[in-house]
Amino acid sequence: MDDGNWDGLRAEVRQRIDELIAAGRESGVQVAAYLDGEPILEVHAGLADRATGRALTAGTPIWSASTGKALTATVVHVLVERGELDYDVRIADVWPEFARHGKGGVTLRHALTHTAGVPVLPADVTPEDFTDWDRMCALVADAEPIARSGELKAYHAWTFGWLVGEVVRRVTGRRVSQVLAEDVAGPLGVRDELYLGVPPTELSRLARVEDRNLSALFAYAGANLPNFDRVAPPGVRPGAEIGARADVLTADVPATGTMTARAAARMLAALIGEVDGVRLISPIRLRAATTPDLPGPEWVFGQEGTWGLGYAVDPDGSFGAAGSGGSLAYAYPGLGLTVAATKTLLGAGDGDPMEDLRVLVRDAVAARR
Repeated sequence: MDDGNWDGLRAEVRQRIDELIAAGRESGVQVAAYLDGEPILEVHAGLADRATGRALTAGTPIWSASTGKALTATVVHVLVERGELDYDVRIADVWPEFARHGKGGVTLRHALTHTAGVPVLPADVTPEDFTDWDRMCALVADAEPIARSGELKAYHAWTFGWLVGEVVRRVTGRRVSQVLAEDVAGPLGVRDELYLGVPPTELSRLARVEDRNLSALFAYAGANLPNFDRVAPPGVRPGAEIGARADVLTADVPATGTMTARAAARMLAALIGEVDGVRLISPIRLRAATTPDLPGPEWVFGQEGTWGLGYAVDPDGSFGAAGSGGSLAYAYPGLGLTVAATKTLLGAGDGDPMEDLRVLVRDAVAARR
């Protein structure tokens, strides 16, 4: 780590985190950043578990909701880079059961861009269902599409994981969590900090996520957004009730992930450049993965949404993913920068402090470029 040039930024990030914790808005927070393949920021504060008083460390993994989609997308790009997978493979060609109800033309590219037309889950789906990979894949395969593939941008909040993950399994013979561990996290030296399904032996190391007021936002969304409960039914809303369950954490639910901020930042740094001799994909692959689709309204939230292949693409030139409750992991290829933040207290509705920290780091680096 460059200890001389970024002391002021580190101090400001730490001060902001300490203030958030003192005000009760946060409990445990990690923020990390890489610049040109080197770590420049690694700040952590607070508790991993308020019930026991266990301190949060830089190496404590935290369930980070949809920030995990960046891990799953990265697995795909590494496999495509190696010639083991193709973005335009028809899902039904490797997963024949998926062709039901006219879904034979859906491709992996459609899944990655949230245009596959199958974002909906049964209203009675349970967390226990999530622990059964074959059951969830059967539900997705039997789903009737809400639109023809490629025609409707609809956030596949949960189904993204099984769509992409089952294609990976059918093509490679390995679970997506295994591919992540062996082909992404392993080479980067963060196999114990970057998870889709968490090994049961590692559960005691995890932080425990808690709800602050995220559940209230879900209740509001369910009452006011007509399609919200269709993609995130009340029994499986992506908050602390899911993220604190050992059975769900150890299952492959690859629309979500468990990670440290420093491991997420390191992974993204190895996508946009080299980290300790490791580069996950080529510059050409990076451009393909992060070229945005056309902006347009999104079916679940009714707002403008723009995706590359599995990553959200933002107007400031970044790509990555953010999770409900406040986690995030983004890369800025033009700056050579990656930023990630994870947290234990899942909140919403009173600003976005992790996003504020992302902007702080981005602007500090941009000012020197």
